[in-house]
Amino acid sequence: MQGSSSLTADVVIIGTGSAGMSAYKAARRFTDSILVIEEGAYGTTCARVGCMPSKLLIAAAEAAHHSANAARFGIETGPITVDGKAVMDRVRSERDRFVGFVEEDVESWPDAHKVIGSARFVGPNDLELDDGTRICGDRIIIATGSRPVWPAHWNDLGDRLIINDDVFSWTDLPRAVAVFGNGVIGLELAQALHRLGVRIKLYGLGGLVGPLTDPEIVNAARSAFASEFRFAPEADVISIKREASSVIVTERIDGGVIKERFDYLLAATGRRPNLDRLNLEKAGILLDARGTPMDWDRHTTRIGHSRIFLAGDAAPDAPLLHEASDAGRIAGENAARFPFVAPRHRRTPLGVVFSDPQIAMVGKTYKELVQSGMPFATGSVDFTGQGRARVGLRNVGKLNVYAHPVSGRFLGAEMVGPAAEHVAHLLAWAIEAERTVQQMLDSPFYHPVIEEGVRTALRAVRNAMEDSSPAHEPCLDCRTAA
Repeated sequence: MQGSSSLTADVVIIGTGSAGMSAYKAARRFTDSILVIEEGAYGTTCARVGCMPSKLLIAAAEAAHHSANAARFGIETGPITVDGKAVMDRVRSERDRFVGFVEEDVESWPDAHKVIGSARFVGPNDLELDDGTRICGDRIIIATGSRPVWPAHWNDLGDRLIINDDVFSWTDLPRAVAVFGNGVIGLELAQALHRLGVRIKLYGLGGLVGPLTDPEIVNAARSAFASEFRFAPEADVISIKREASSVIVTERIDGGVIKERFDYLLAATGRRPNLDRLNLEKAGILLDARGTPMDWDRHTTRIGHSRIFLAGDAAPDAPLLHEASDAGRIAGENAARFPFVAPRHRRTPLGVVFSDPQIAMVGKTYKELVQSGMPFATGSVDFTGQGRARVGLRNVGKLNVYAHPVSGRFLGAEMVGPAAEHVAHLLAWAIEAERTVQQMLDSPFYHPVIEEGVRTALRAVRNAMEDSSPAHEPCLDCRTAA
């Protein structure tokens, strides 16, 4: 719907990503007076340039990796050839299929609810589009998502500078890519490209690996990834320059200066919320130094005492699809039912990095526990000796679990290791159910499974709480349970 000089609605939603779509569906249960503003293409970050296309690339990389390493099981398969064009054709084709489902969903909404344009605030309840159209929303939901950021001087690289969005538009695989950023995106894409035959190097800062905060788990992850591909978690980069159609990265290594040529520099150096173009000051919203609303309630998604709600990657929240969908639903319900605003339950924090070995974060992180001053005990399992992990040649990594030393309540975990995406769910459900370590140990553990490693870590944290035996007891996976 367009062309009117002024539009009004009970609920106005800015953005049609995961949070915006969820907000629309929730709000429509209570009102039909809704407008949804979108400045770009319909579809979520997850489907278009995030979760799904990256997993398609990772799936191809895993297939190549397993084939190339079959000889470790005594199976000879011959030389492995990666057809870059075929790989990217499947990535783009399946990506478009996922995006299509999202587009079909939005296209099914009434045309009267949809507005195309870029919105900015001109008052607490008033928006203006780039074509001059004024929109008055009694309640407004901001679900504008986020965008990649990188150092400004990298723009001198021109079309040799790319982001993850660009990767999924490739029609073939390049020869060499310098990946900057040791967060989730950089780690996943660097390893996938390496396994598909692309020469890569992953340059990081601060020595961290993905979202991990526990020093023991960080060290295990650094060791695991550095043993497979070139990974400099604390790179000392002197300069980055464009030369013809290449990127030249100059780095100081062990006192020497090394130059390396790449086809592209992939910037995976973080994201920022798309709030800076909304003129939130005009809405009377107080912002912090990062341009984020200072008074935002995660459980209601409301900003202060305003009629404005904030959800998804644009909010100071975990940038994950399930969190965005939850927040969108909460925002939609509260905006539609305003002035009745109810706090809603938010899920136990759960994050997974689809690297190999995988990374998982559940509940309270090590850093959060230390900063809070809360007492906690730690139990560990090293997967290098874990039975089922060794069977599948996936015996890499470590799991640390945390528990309250008095109540025995399970608090959280950090992990790098096999099947972390599945282990993380079990641990998150335990936190959600407010289980103690002993209650978790009283639950079934089959043999032989990766989850037996969880039991080893739980036994270790129980022993640490009792302070009657070493915190790191040997793996008992193949012994009769006590």
